[in-house]
Amino acid sequence: MKLLNDFQQNKLKNAKKLAILIDPDFYHESRLDLILEKCKHSQVSYIFVGGSFLSQNATDELIQRIKSELSIPIIIFPGSCFQISVYADAIFFMSLISGRNPEYLIGQQVVAAPLLEKMNIEILPTGYMLVEGDYLTTAHYVSNTLPLPKNKPNLAYATALAGKYLGLKIMYLDTGSGASAHVPAPIIEKVSKIPDLPIIVGGGITQPNEVHQLWRAGADVVVVGTIIEKNPYFLDFFS
Repeated sequence: MKLLNDFQQNKLKNAKKLAILIDPDFYHESRLDLILEKCKHSQVSYIFVGGSFLSQNATDELIQRIKSELSIPIIIFPGSCFQISVYADAIFFMSLISGRNPEYLIGQQVVAAPLLEKMNIEILPTGYMLVEGDYLTTAHYVSNTLPLPKNKPNLAYATALAGKYLGLKIMYLDTGSGASAHVPAPIIEKVSKIPDLPIIVGGGITQPNEVHQLWRAGADVVVVGTIIEKNPYFLDFFS
């Protein structure tokens, strides 16, 4: 369990990490070239690949393209059971524990499990928690779930703690791709108090200082996606 151990050790050492999220449905070849070049000279520790509508072929193609240029670990951030690739290093095997839609709590996972059993990629048991932003995002719409209220840190804490007790090893807090606001610091601070539970935070990040704010709040890994699709030079702030 190399990557899981990596996340856990970074948590223990308080070593803050940066990840980027690339959605195969929205990348352009020329823009991807620039993003990958920026990654070579930045602090990017992980590359997440995934989205809400992409196909497996698009995922395979993108991962192989990235691997031809970089040695940074690639982790699938799946929007459905069909977004699996044998070329990835690992997959976030996610349960949407902030919602009550059985399809994303366990349904998609049951379909994906036999496929993953045949693949030599690391499985990362992950609790996915959608947090309220300023407006509806694709993740909210596709999952057909209500997000956690942004002003209820105790509810977020209880949800994450329940996930840990169920055996989940990582917690991923997100306001959704393209969100206008990131996860509030009080929620991150509260959830990060759970021992031995690495915290990943993404969504709504538009400024470099916000990455540092989320690290200070308790995020172990901060994920940027939409901003680097629009402006790959964002990564220059982390070189």
